[in-house]
Amino acid sequence: MKFFDTASRWFDADNSRSVDTHLARLDTTSVSRRDFLAMTSAGVAATAFAGAAGLPSVSLASTDGKLAYLAWTSRVEFMIQASRATEAATKQFGFNYTYLDGQIDSQKQLDQAEQQLGAGVNAIILHAPDGSAVRRIAELAGKNNAFFSNVWATMPWLTPFEVGDYYALYAVPEEFTAHRAVTRILLDEVTKRFGGGKIIGVTGVPGFTTDTVRSRGRDAAFAEFPKTQLVDQLPGLFNREDSLNATQDLLTRHSNIVGVVAQNDDVAMGVIAALKAVGLRPGEDVLVVAADGTAEGLLAVKSGQLLATSANSPAYQAGLFSSRLYDVLNGWKPRASERMQNWKSLIVTSENVDGYIKRHVENGDVLPFDYKKMSKVLHPDDWDPQAEVTPLDIDHEWEGFEKPSGWNYPEPYAAAKKNGEWEAVKQEYADHYKILFEGPSPFEKG
Repeated sequence: MKFFDTASRWFDADNSRSVDTHLARLDTTSVSRRDFLAMTSAGVAATAFAGAAGLPSVSLASTDGKLAYLAWTSRVEFMIQASRATEAATKQFGFNYTYLDGQIDSQKQLDQAEQQLGAGVNAIILHAPDGSAVRRIAELAGKNNAFFSNVWATMPWLTPFEVGDYYALYAVPEEFTAHRAVTRILLDEVTKRFGGGKIIGVTGVPGFTTDTVRSRGRDAAFAEFPKTQLVDQLPGLFNREDSLNATQDLLTRHSNIVGVVAQNDDVAMGVIAALKAVGLRPGEDVLVVAADGTAEGLLAVKSGQLLATSANSPAYQAGLFSSRLYDVLNGWKPRASERMQNWKSLIVTSENVDGYIKRHVENGDVLPFDYKKMSKVLHPDDWDPQAEVTPLDIDHEWEGFEKPSGWNYPEPYAAAKKNGEWEAVKQEYADHYKILFEGPSPFEKG
């Protein structure tokens, strides 16, 4: 007897290990194996187990789930690629999918969230221009029994625990390490090639938490290269047009620039255009590094115009968030250490760009990840995060941001760090990580 008999099964009732896995993970301390096996549908089972685990009443949807991706702008290539990937991932999970352009306006995103929740959306991925509306959208989702998740921008020191059980996931790449790494590549190369020199920075949106973390990583790299100097920076607002203008302004202020740290690949495209406009050759006269791993960024690495980028992968974001929302909609309960997570970026240079392009850019209809296998509901025994995923350390993530008055560490977060759960979750994800983030697609023939 099988429950949830889709293209990938939930569990086999005749397999005692599978049943016991679900009993343990769903925290069904008051539910017997006999009662569990008596439940004849995934929807009934998930509703019962959500209640047993202490969740609010859950609006279940497996094949009729409605997911909305609230992106902060369509002016950024990452958003467009993330939306396409999210659409592909949600098809794997049977979601109805909606993409909305927030037009760099948090109030507009709040209005969009209200409209979507009113239309029956029960899963939200928020990709905000800043953190001002995160709490309100998360709380609104909870009031409507809809699961909420957030990527990148947020209010520092706001965690899912302060909002409620329907705030399922806050996740970002580990940006400090990644941006320090690409900056080190830049500084090492300008030191070798030019003997050092002046570097400029074109940043993102001022106050955007990830922008601040990337700047911290960038600045940390300079301590290792005394012959280089960050002489100035201006915001490029994470898009190429504003970044082109910012770069032009910086070039009029400073001569003999040998390097640029761009805060993402769209920024880098604006930087490259500005350098060309004044007769400078990107990759030869001035070296540039960036972040995100968009299609254009990867192609710029291949052409030599971009020295390196930290590839966060829009497709990985799509898989991580879609699978998580699918799982919680079907009764799975994340532990405290799973509600805030990092994934590790891949540093892409000329040495490994071809393989990354093959998997993410020139892949045709071949999915870059096995999205279903990211699901702990569909694959309770052999789920695979397909990247290095770890619990997010809020002290590291929000270092330098002032804590709100009276703020204390949320009890579940503090307990997880003390009782061994943090390390156990970290090890569990490492043990399940089989399909390599930097390797070929799991669906690539041969």
